Amino acid sequence: MSEKKVNVFDHLLVPKHTLLSQEEVEKVLNKYRIKPYQLPKIKTSDPAAMAIQAQSGDVIKILRKSHTAGEAIAYRYVVEG
Repeated sequence: MSEKKVNVFDHLLVPKHTLLSQEEVEKVLNKYRIKPYQLPKIKTSDPAAMAIQAQSGDVIKILRKSHTAGEAIAYRYVVEG
């Protein structure tokens, strides 16, 4: 039996996830004066993280639509799990 692949980003409620380059990660960490492990976590087993092939140690930028701010940006540190 073959499994049908579903793109999680086609769903209305799933925000855009983007892997950050090492340079972009450094900018974010310097801006907030934090270490990567101080960011909120996301597991490698999360469907969105799997869809963008995130590996443990990566940082993901999540762009959500907001009624008040227009767009809200969140960052997540990828951990094994």
